Amino acid sequence: MDDSTLSPQSKALRINLDSTFYGTFAEIGAGQEVARWFFHVGGAAGTVAKTISAYDMSISDAIYGKSDRYVSRQRLEAMLAYEFDLMVERLASARAESTAFFAFANTVATRSYKRRDDGQGWLGVRFQSHPKSPASEVIVHVYTLDKERAREQEALGILGVNLLFGALYLAQQPDALIASLLDTLTRDRVEIDMIKLSGPAFGGVDNRLMSLQLVQHGFTDAAMFTASGEVVQPSEVLYKKPILVERGRFRPVTRTTLEVLDRATVQFLEHPDVQGEEPVILMEMTLQDLASGDRIDHRDYLARVDLLHALGKAVLISNHGPYHELAESLTRHTQKPIGIALGATNFAELARERQFQDLPGGLLEATGRLFKHNVRVYVYPALDRTTHQLIDPHTVEIPLPGKHLWTYLRESDFVEPIRNYTAEYLAIDPDDVLARIQSGDTTWEQMVPPAIVDTIKQDQLFGWHPPTGDRTSGSRSS
Repeated sequence: MDDSTLSPQSKALRINLDSTFYGTFAEIGAGQEVARWFFHVGGAAGTVAKTISAYDMSISDAIYGKSDRYVSRQRLEAMLAYEFDLMVERLASARAESTAFFAFANTVATRSYKRRDDGQGWLGVRFQSHPKSPASEVIVHVYTLDKERAREQEALGILGVNLLFGALYLAQQPDALIASLLDTLTRDRVEIDMIKLSGPAFGGVDNRLMSLQLVQHGFTDAAMFTASGEVVQPSEVLYKKPILVERGRFRPVTRTTLEVLDRATVQFLEHPDVQGEEPVILMEMTLQDLASGDRIDHRDYLARVDLLHALGKAVLISNHGPYHELAESLTRHTQKPIGIALGATNFAELARERQFQDLPGGLLEATGRLFKHNVRVYVYPALDRTTHQLIDPHTVEIPLPGKHLWTYLRESDFVEPIRNYTAEYLAIDPDDVLARIQSGDTTWEQMVPPAIVDTIKQDQLFGWHPPTGDRTSGSRSS
């Protein structure tokens, strides 16, 4: 822990001694672990207007309205809205001129006699940054990873104090707010896989960048947002759904990129356990693919995400390395089939043992972890740049003894060649397309989907600029 990190005691006491902030704590599922800190350090009368734990579902419904799931974003948002509005209604006439109101809430499922899985839940705060200002909001989704319920409760209490302190004092520094969430905690105890900042206190904040921050800080292995750019907790979209994912740099998306996904989708839908269901299609980018040296260019990152949004694709940002890590991460949310679409060049790397040297079981362990969860790999062919010969799962060179393993997987249909590919797309190289975009060679326009051509030109992405004298091309912020 950094010497400058404030303890939960220090944070709770500072809030208690600040006469500006006054609010309600509503907690369901893990005791009143956040409110307890404010009573414990003293001076709570200056901060706490009310605490409540509506554990009984009927009572909770009577207060906040019915909900299909009690540990959900919808329940959290209902709690925040109800408690904040009630505070303002009852206290505004007496305190509004000098008081900034807040409502803190959480709804959590921890370990119990009947529930042995890792805990998970939602925490949030709706707050005024100064008296009489419009409300802003921070919500997060967490997993609690301690194996003892008392330790889970302790971690949730600390996280709640960190969240409230960050909202009240660090709203103008959203990166610092996020970095402070695990103060005095570790990733071994808590995972935060979703955050959303909204309201006037966070004007100009792009929550897709905030999602990236969670992965960069190591608070989670993957963050997700929908095709519209809305940040989501992965289970909100992936729960009990078949999933097909394509990993890439998407700099830019090419016709080949889309064909890999489209052809793989056709074959994935033929899977007996997928027929009749609508799979979730994901485009995954890893931190390694986003980084240039030791940094990530945020404008470049958003440019790639904007291209995927333009195509109506959901995006997963991860720090997963080998594909078996990706597959294991997705099975946290579903037991339905998972498909992975990739090109033959990437398949060749997947099939070679050197990247699994850190695993005790090497290639055999990695392969078992990849395919044990109803996973299929769909491989799009490639052209050998030297010999111009076709490379596919049947012809790719795999050293012994791994070759025998992958022959078995191919013959058992765990690995499927992608059929009905377009031969001329095999020659499209994303690095070459990028170079043409930056050099002004207009032939790149034939190598990417029309919607991507328009987006690149409108936003002047990847170094594209309109030809001299062309005043017709607009520009909008990415």
